[in-house]
Amino acid sequence: MHARCAFRLTRLRREPDAEPGRAGKQGKSVCAAKVHEGGAGAGDAQMGTYKCCIFFTRRFALSDASTPGDVRMLFTRHAGGAPYMGIDELRRYLAASGEAHVDADTAERIIDRVLQERSRTPRFGKPSLTIDDFQYFLFSEDLNPPICHSKEVHHDMNAPLSHYFIYTGHNSYLTGNQLSSDCSDIPIIKALQIGVRVIELDMWPNSSKDDVDILHGRTLTAPVSLIKCLKSIKEYAFVASPYPVIITLEDHLTSDLQAKVAKMVLEVFGDTLYYPESKHLQEFPSPEALRGRVILSTKPPKEYLESKGGTMKDRDIEPQFSKGQNEEAVWGTEVPDIQDEMQTADKHENDILYTQRDVEEDDEKKMCQHHPLEYKHLITIKAGKPKGAVVDALKGDPDKVRRLSLSEQELAKVAAHHGRNIVSFTHKNLLRIYPKGTRFNSSNYNPFLGWVHGAQMVAFNMQGYGRSLWLMHGFYKANGGCGYVKKPDFMMQTCPDGNVFDPKADLPVKKTLKVKVYMGEGWQSDFKQTYFDTYSPPDFYAKVGIAGVPSDSVMQKTKAVEDSWVPVWEEEFVFPLTVPEIALLRVEVHEYDVSEDDFGGQTALPVSELRPGIRTVPLFDHKGLKFKSVKLLMRFEFV
Repeated sequence: MHARCAFRLTRLRREPDAEPGRAGKQGKSVCAAKVHEGGAGAGDAQMGTYKCCIFFTRRFALSDASTPGDVRMLFTRHAGGAPYMGIDELRRYLAASGEAHVDADTAERIIDRVLQERSRTPRFGKPSLTIDDFQYFLFSEDLNPPICHSKEVHHDMNAPLSHYFIYTGHNSYLTGNQLSSDCSDIPIIKALQIGVRVIELDMWPNSSKDDVDILHGRTLTAPVSLIKCLKSIKEYAFVASPYPVIITLEDHLTSDLQAKVAKMVLEVFGDTLYYPESKHLQEFPSPEALRGRVILSTKPPKEYLESKGGTMKDRDIEPQFSKGQNEEAVWGTEVPDIQDEMQTADKHENDILYTQRDVEEDDEKKMCQHHPLEYKHLITIKAGKPKGAVVDALKGDPDKVRRLSLSEQELAKVAAHHGRNIVSFTHKNLLRIYPKGTRFNSSNYNPFLGWVHGAQMVAFNMQGYGRSLWLMHGFYKANGGCGYVKKPDFMMQTCPDGNVFDPKADLPVKKTLKVKVYMGEGWQSDFKQTYFDTYSPPDFYAKVGIAGVPSDSVMQKTKAVEDSWVPVWEEEFVFPLTVPEIALLRVEVHEYDVSEDDFGGQTALPVSELRPGIRTVPLFDHKGLKFKSVKLLMRFEFV
């Protein structure tokens, strides 16, 4: 069936006493007034005919989804009023869309590919596009992607690691929830394949105390061996990115097992493993200097036990879900506003800022006295908190750099009063944020809570899913998907008066993004005919918005288009942006239902890399896997 065909129906009137039930996925319409009698022919099987009330069928008229007016206008303008667009005309259009570098050969290859994929012969033997060909080109993900440099690293990769946001996993070995799921190397492999650069392994003695297992301690999770995880990391470390993989080790081992770990690591990684000659680094190396290398980071066991255990106050603040709500229901919750999270945290645990913490750095020194020398020498990024309260931990040491770990709740509490201290700390040091211990279902938090404060390692449960994880996936599409995104310059600058970027400051609008949603297609290829509705084609609507600093964050939606597998919305939205450098464009499609709307796809795209003009936007499922065919046609404009 032609991709630009849509199914239309004169809306059937619902009987007053009819129940909007569904078989399987419940439908929103039932057998009603206007019913076609007789059996369905062979030509009716292509999503145009729906069985209703056993004895009847509903037949939907097949009609063309009209070409958007903006597409027609562009074609007419650049084709000079002619009915077709040749090589020179296509180059003229591409140059106007910001692609002045496209030469005649490239333009000809584009035309040839479009004609080949559409099984068309060039008119008069010349390579040229009709308006339908031109729309096909615009609706091609490969030929017309939504972001710049989608597969190219284009940020400066020669700054210290502290200058980058780094794609970070949490409990990378878990296959599901935090309490009873299996531990495996499979989630580690999957994470590395999508570009994750920080893998977390929790090391515990095995049952016979003579080897090392990876598991979530003091839970019912089934272990996997350390050596298996290390070998998988070595095999898949650089399949998605050439830049360094950081392994954070949660160490619960005796000194003899630590020596065994050192031996394993050296044997598995060999020269790939990087470790410094000096005891302490005064500045972290750059991603470019560490290209193709694996590095280790660890912290004292006591901090791990505190962070993973959770507290009663954690549970007091944890959002409550209704009884019987399962994991699939949880993904539908909206990403929490970071301003609300800071205010909520500020009302609880008022002692967290200034309470004297355990002297973890001293504990580390005592513990290191028993560490095998080789084991200590292999640790590149040293972690741990100094004496005192959390706010004291944010004071940098001019003689050495380190990694500090805070829970999402600790960060929210500190950020409410000391946001600029956090930003200043991250100029040279690494800050890792991890999910609170009560996220037993492997859910996640709003990553912007960490990013707006300069936290490089915002650790996420990659085995989960939901809107927060969609933002994480979208953020790291930037910079060619290499897992390292350079921070904006303003986040790394210190003014002459000593001030740094204030995440809570009221900022002026830097630029405005206009987004127009034209149409979508592909659901009829990727879903069964009755997936969304048993008795009629779906009623799709789109949600479009921004994720970023609180003043930029918003969601809006289109109208629902009734009974169409190829919905045409042609609606425009305007988003003023104060911090566009880290903002994400959020896009979701849902299918309207009187009981509960169905999910039709989603994506998140870095605003800084959007290509102005009309572009194809492929959509992904709720787990972050790209649909084969589902995509939207959208326009982006910066003013």
